[in-house]
Amino acid sequence: MDTPRDFPGDIPARFQPRMESWDFERRVEMVQMRDGVALKTLILTPKGAAKAPVLLCRTPYDAAKVSARLNSPHLASVVPQMLDTAVDAGYIVAVQDVRGKYGSEGEYVMTRPPIGPLNPTAVDHATDAYDTIEWLVTNLARCNGRVGTIGGSYAGFTTVMSAMHPHPNLRAAVAFAPMVDGWIGDDFFHHGAFRQGMALDYIYQQEASRKGEEKWWSGFYDTYAEFLEAGSAGAVARAKGIEELGMWKTLCQHPAYDTWWQGQAVDRMFADERLTVPLMIVSGLFDQEDIYGGPALFKVLKSQESARERLLLVLGPWNHGGARADGRAVGRIEFQGDTGTWFRRHVMQPFLDHHLRDAPAPALSRVLLYETGADCWRRCDNWPPAELLRPMYLLADGRLGFDPPAEAEGFEEYVSDPAKPVPYRLRPIPRDDRDGWGQWLTEDQRNAAARPDVLSYQTPPLEAPLRIAGEPWADLIASTSGSDADWVVKLIDVWPDDYPARPEMGGYQQMISADIFRGRYREDVSSPQPLEPDTPLRYRFRLPSVSHVFLRGHRIMVQIQSSWFPLYDRNPQTFVPNIFFAEPRDFVKATHRIYRGSAIAIPVAAE
Repeated sequence: MDTPRDFPGDIPARFQPRMESWDFERRVEMVQMRDGVALKTLILTPKGAAKAPVLLCRTPYDAAKVSARLNSPHLASVVPQMLDTAVDAGYIVAVQDVRGKYGSEGEYVMTRPPIGPLNPTAVDHATDAYDTIEWLVTNLARCNGRVGTIGGSYAGFTTVMSAMHPHPNLRAAVAFAPMVDGWIGDDFFHHGAFRQGMALDYIYQQEASRKGEEKWWSGFYDTYAEFLEAGSAGAVARAKGIEELGMWKTLCQHPAYDTWWQGQAVDRMFADERLTVPLMIVSGLFDQEDIYGGPALFKVLKSQESARERLLLVLGPWNHGGARADGRAVGRIEFQGDTGTWFRRHVMQPFLDHHLRDAPAPALSRVLLYETGADCWRRCDNWPPAELLRPMYLLADGRLGFDPPAEAEGFEEYVSDPAKPVPYRLRPIPRDDRDGWGQWLTEDQRNAAARPDVLSYQTPPLEAPLRIAGEPWADLIASTSGSDADWVVKLIDVWPDDYPARPEMGGYQQMISADIFRGRYREDVSSPQPLEPDTPLRYRFRLPSVSHVFLRGHRIMVQIQSSWFPLYDRNPQTFVPNIFFAEPRDFVKATHRIYRGSAIAIPVAAE
């Protein structure tokens, strides 16, 4: 049993923790990769373990901290909550700093692409996972020779990458909320609109120092006011001194969906790869960071013959971390019990035990869905499931309906003013409000509905429940008096005004699915083009996955707006080559029109 090596060196030995009474052994190793770089790896082994599987998590967020959730002598309290059932099952846990971060040697490259045109070196996350697994099965005497990889967000990305050209002893992988495509719909952009409100401080945190000592600084409590005063995203970067950080420089060079983004989109990579490792993809319907990646990866892999018995998708009622916690609620929207623990206990752990311990094959469906509204789990064989995309038309007088408009012409209009952008959350928006950040996708939208620059359309109260499951599509016919514009489309469940079970929820406008599209990419996502002013143009784009029942007495609402600030940078509404560097003079008011014939196609579930 090794003495911990990552406690501060100036603490006298007599004050170092004594591990004799701990229920696990803690070992720290520098595991050498094929290029000679050593990666810091912490290994937590339950006392008495024999022929146990290993679960490996590769993280950029400090392995020492990740493997010390609580300062406790009990392994169940030390490991991340996502591993609670694995600890109960006696697994060995290994947590590793990715190269270039915290205790690991080497150069850090954010979401390092695979070896190839974008990565001329001989190493990537796939090779590092391979070499680490080789070391684990060779050097851990109490390991049964089988390894699983697991992790969420960035560690979900490294988990997926471990399944590309995998080590033969890698027998299962569980990827929570993996970052798959940072331009189409994950961390950095959504359909071309830059997610400045999370991306800039994330880049600063990850790249300003190896160990994350540098913290984002601000003289503002309300980030809305901070970003508005700064102007463009480039101006914020200059003010914070992050212009020389590698990822920011790369983003500035690649604001469009060019070969750089396409060449590292994980779902595109796997289109040419054969899945040989059982992979469980775990995604949240209200994931505020990586809502796109999991379902997109499943859609690519599901057609592979090799994936038929190896691939599983779980879509739960979770935000970015909900599946790794208890999952009882997102904000004020409550679900049926502890959905996170239920999933790990009854779905994830049987999956791991089967592949890592030869336990009987669990009776799992290929796709497991939580149905919000009805609050129940459903099993199906595919995603998207069999569905009927049924258009709901945006009609006159704020009406929404399934029948096409009787009038061939007409529109609603609003003035979009970059000086007064629509907030994505109720102000003030504090930077350190972790709870608010994790809940905003279910927040009440009535504050937006009250603004003159937001259009709202809704149905009468439903006479019967309506179940949807799949991917909604926005199909707008719109014009702008400017030469560029953003379009935000939100699908909303409006609760009855009188709701006796929870009176405070009366009239609540619960967002079910929503996304943004940057108009300059209407014709070609790799080559932005100015919009023809005052010309009706068609914009068609996919919204995030839904699995929901609009209950009897509820209404369906669609809201349209042109800013979602400060999460997304403002569109100046004047076409400029690179919005990151738009000047104050470029930001102009514009009149936007939404024309008859515009619709939202909702995926009505087949019964």
